[in-house]
Amino acid sequence: MKCQQPGCPGEIVDGFCDFCGTEPRDSSTQAPPSVSPSAPTTATGVGTSGTTRRRATTKTTATQSFKLGAGLVDVPPVPEHDPASAVLDDPVVPEHKRFCALCNAPVGRGRDGEPGRTEGFCAKCGHPFSFKPKLLPGTFVGEGDHYEIVGPIAHGGLGWIYLGRNRRLEGLWVVLKGLLNTGDPDALAAALAERRFLVQVDYPDIVDVYDFVEHGTDGYTVMEYVPGKSLRKLLEEHREEHDGEPLPAEHAIAYMHAILPALGYLHSLGLLFCDFKPDNVMQTRGALKLIDLGGVYRMDDDSSPMYGTKGFQAPEIADTGPTVPSDLFTVGRTLAVLCTNFRGYQGKPYEFTLPPAAEVPLYTKFDSLYRFLERATAPHPDDRFQTADEMADQLLGVLCEVIASERGTPAPVRSNLFTSELRGATDVADWHTLPALLVSADDPASGYLASVMATAEDADALVETLRQAPVRTVEVDLRHARALIDAGRVDETDAALQAITDNDEWEWRVGWYRGLRRLSTDEPQSALEEFTTVYRAVPGELAVKLAMAFAAELSGRFDDAAGWYDIVSRTDPTFTTAAFGLARCRRALGDRDGSVTAYDRVPEASSAYRDAQVAKAQAILDRDGAVGIGDVVAAGAVIAGLRLGEEERARLTADVLQAALPLVSNGAADAGTQVLGYPLTEDGVRLGLESTYRTMARRARNGEERIDLVDRANEVRPRTLV
Repeated sequence: MKCQQPGCPGEIVDGFCDFCGTEPRDSSTQAPPSVSPSAPTTATGVGTSGTTRRRATTKTTATQSFKLGAGLVDVPPVPEHDPASAVLDDPVVPEHKRFCALCNAPVGRGRDGEPGRTEGFCAKCGHPFSFKPKLLPGTFVGEGDHYEIVGPIAHGGLGWIYLGRNRRLEGLWVVLKGLLNTGDPDALAAALAERRFLVQVDYPDIVDVYDFVEHGTDGYTVMEYVPGKSLRKLLEEHREEHDGEPLPAEHAIAYMHAILPALGYLHSLGLLFCDFKPDNVMQTRGALKLIDLGGVYRMDDDSSPMYGTKGFQAPEIADTGPTVPSDLFTVGRTLAVLCTNFRGYQGKPYEFTLPPAAEVPLYTKFDSLYRFLERATAPHPDDRFQTADEMADQLLGVLCEVIASERGTPAPVRSNLFTSELRGATDVADWHTLPALLVSADDPASGYLASVMATAEDADALVETLRQAPVRTVEVDLRHARALIDAGRVDETDAALQAITDNDEWEWRVGWYRGLRRLSTDEPQSALEEFTTVYRAVPGELAVKLAMAFAAELSGRFDDAAGWYDIVSRTDPTFTTAAFGLARCRRALGDRDGSVTAYDRVPEASSAYRDAQVAKAQAILDRDGAVGIGDVVAAGAVIAGLRLGEEERARLTADVLQAALPLVSNGAADAGTQVLGYPLTEDGVRLGLESTYRTMARRARNGEERIDLVDRANEVRPRTLV
């Protein structure tokens, strides 16, 4: 049917417009929902035709939510259903979904008010078609009548899908899906034999394939029955309940993060899933599961038909065939569909691309998510993620940022690529404090590098040692480049990094070291450009965002720097340099209150906590003549709560009382108010300052300093008649 949005030329495909991405405005006038392989998935784990269902014979039971995304996200529960409730009372394929299996021409369409035929021959190519279920309830299939058909539950690209029972295993529920529509017995036998490798797939988050059976001239895959709801169904329900809104970003991201190991497992077996989409991921009571292995393809296969879904499939498939990067492309597309109202993703204008970030509020809010999706769906396969593990690592980092922002609570996660900060927080953006790249444990030289880097006396010595390394690997070359940076040998650094790039232009770590090299020679704008390129490659890494913040701050781009510092310190407060950097940038932008509150992001357990609180007290008093009594009291409360040495406490107390003196001289304090144990009266503050200066004089490092402090004590003490 045509889309009902004003001015939209699209058609409704799988319940959504293929141009603008919206659902029909009036579902009561809509043609029956989709029955293609892209259809929403029900409790059976396969696509539905949307026709009337039998009522459940058992009550739905509530289940508890479970955690995904490294245990960070609580996913709403999926209720249990009686499997038999999925069987269709009137299994009919809607006419607008009837196409010839051979040439894809429309077939079975009605004319002049008469309904279309459900069986016949294609007028274009003559190929027979039938949209009637071939297996009736009570039919037995398989050797020895192994499986009993309960009824059809959905229609897919290879015909009807059926619910059945395994008669040999106490009525175990199974799903039977058409494997091949052919009248050629030899072709059917070959297809059955070729697909039996799927029985060997054994992973808890992938549907089990039990068997392959023949019935007449048709073949069927017998699969595990998976109770639950597909991500497509969950998306539809959420839209219905929340005024058309997509899934919350943290839920959508957590779903993809949880299912990526299953794809990685298939890849490790030399298999490609090919048709990943919201319909083919089920949420069960306590897990996610990949369903429908009908499109699984062997990496060494160059002749079998390829399956995929428009809007999810990578653009190069027809030329190169499926690959790991093309599989991961479908994950990126699925995530975009789940967490945004992705209009036009199955046609013009965004079949293979993303809309501009400025047009999608979620992308504007979470730039890291957009950069992740950009890389996942890059036009060139080499620019995408190359493994499921790599993709999952970056996605988890993005998830942590989203959680920290949405909930207002930190969500730290250990990086597999970078160390933590190398030094504690400082009052300046010192690039030496930035995290270091970790050495890959898989590198043959990892043990050697650990030894030489721990024993090197200085950067120049390390340069020479690495130059003579017994084995040359990319890790050795990268550590050599870092040693050259530390030694200040700029030209040699540039040459070493260029040599690595010449060997592998996709080695993003070269960009990291080029950024450090630019910081070391006081070229922050060039460093920012390098780090921005790295950010696009690893959008989930906080270390890279911290480096971007450093470079932006040193370039005088305080607003940009504050944004990156904010993300880092909010997501993982153990990056204490980010809190100090945020405070500096807020102060530079004239936001004194923002500068003060930034220091509170340093956790109390951190070794930098005391320094942060001291800086906070100083920031409270740093108001260019606009300090009030409330500021003095607040700064005093901060100092009073810290464990400090006598000398430092005296110095900070003097700062607070000096700020208070002109205020109390004007009578600004309320009666009875105190700060650091002294009444906020003129005499009280003067006595406090006198005592503090004399304490400082006793700790003075030389006579000149001692005399100055005693003079100040005498000058500030209250005047008396004695």
